[in-house]
This record gives sequence, C-alpha cells and structure tokens, in this order.
Amino acid sequence: MNEILEYLKVLLEENGPMIAKGILDTLYMTFTATAISYILGLPIGILAEVTRKDGIHPLAVLNRNLGLIINIGRSIPFIILLVAVMPITRIVAGTTIGPKAATVPLIIAATPFVARLVENTLHDVDSGVIEAARAMGANDLQIIFKVMLPESLPTLISGASLATITLVGYTAMAGIVGGGGLGDIAMRFGYYRYQSDIMIVTIVLLVIFVQAIQNIGHMVSKKIDKRGKGEN
Repeated sequence: MNEILEYLKVLLEENGPMIAKGILDTLYMTFTATAISYILGLPIGILAEVTRKDGIHPLAVLNRNLGLIINIGRSIPFIILLVAVMPITRIVAGTTIGPKAATVPLIIAATPFVARLVENTLHDVDSGVIEAARAMGANDLQIIFKVMLPESLPTLISGASLATITLVGYTAMAGIVGGGGLGDIAMRFGYYRYQSDIMIVTIVLLVIFVQAIQNIGHMVSKKIDKRGKGEN
C-alpha cells in the first residue's frame, strides 16, 4: 500500500498541473454545453409536446418538422458529428482545437437530446391536471408554465443530470480530435504514449464526475418532488 501511495504521489507531482487543467477543461465543456443546450432544447421540447396530435395546441405540420429535426440530430454519432461540423466550429470559435471549439459540436449534439427528454417528460404529466387547469380558464401559456413544467420539474432535473452525464462521455470523445480535457489527456498520454497509469487516472476521474452528477441530480430531484414529500 505504501508503494502504491508513493507511486501516486510521484505521478501527481509530475502530471498534476496537466491533470488539473484537464479537469477544468472537462468541467467547462460539460457545463457550458449543458447550459446552452437547455436554453435551446427546452423551448423546442415544449413546442414539440404542445403541438402533438393529443397536445394542448395541436399543429401537425410544425410537430412533424420538429420531430424530424430532433430525430436527425439524435441519429448522428457524436464522433462523426464532431468532424462534420468543423467548418461551423471554425466560424463560431475561430479554431477547431481546444475546449472552446469542442463546445460547439457538444451543443449541437446535446440540443436534440435535451429536446426529446423534455418532450417525453412533459408528455407524462397527468392529463387530468391539464384538463382541470383548462376548465378553470387557463390559457396555453399558463398551462405550460404553471402546470406542465412545475408538475414535471423533478423528472426534468433527473433528465438534466442524464444529459450532463452524456456530455461528460462526449467530452472524452472530443479528445480524439484535440478537444482538450481528460479525454485529450487519455488519448495523448494513455493511448499514444502507452502510459497506462495516466489512462487509469483519467478513467477514475471521469467515473467520479459521473457519480457526483448522478447523485446531485437525484438529491435535487428528490428534494423538490412534492409527491415524495407528501408521502413522508
């Protein structure tokens, strides 16, 4: 055990700054992409649910087009999307290398995923609650913001943690093309230079990130779930 601890100490002394930067870059890419993808994906998901055939404001043509866009966006593997949108990345970020550049395809990949999560979550809201609000004279916007979103908030929080975890995995893939972060470190040192110890460290850190995000999402969701409080 002492030998292992000594080895880890030497490893961190030699590679600590690089690993610390990888952690910060991964956090930057993950949470920036999550925030922006929710800003874009949340209204798309709401619109997709509202305009369903059985939604509160059916619009078949709009719903069909939104569904097509979401499905196409979700169908493209991220590693392919990463390369395909490089011209857009260069225009937006001014470069195709580094965390800032990697954030662009991350947002493009996550937005349709978030939209579908939001749509499915809102679809699970009890139709009786919506009908009751309609009977009391609520309009479409009031139903969306005072009934559907509050009722589905715990599940939306859980979905946000799932989307964030997915993006952690995507940031690792971005390292293949020099996107920065822990994935980039794993590729450059763990794979190309055969430094298995660096690879193991990055894997452990990514697992810790995923578990932390999952636990935080679960705790927040449980805390704001009114139904759970009622049972207690």
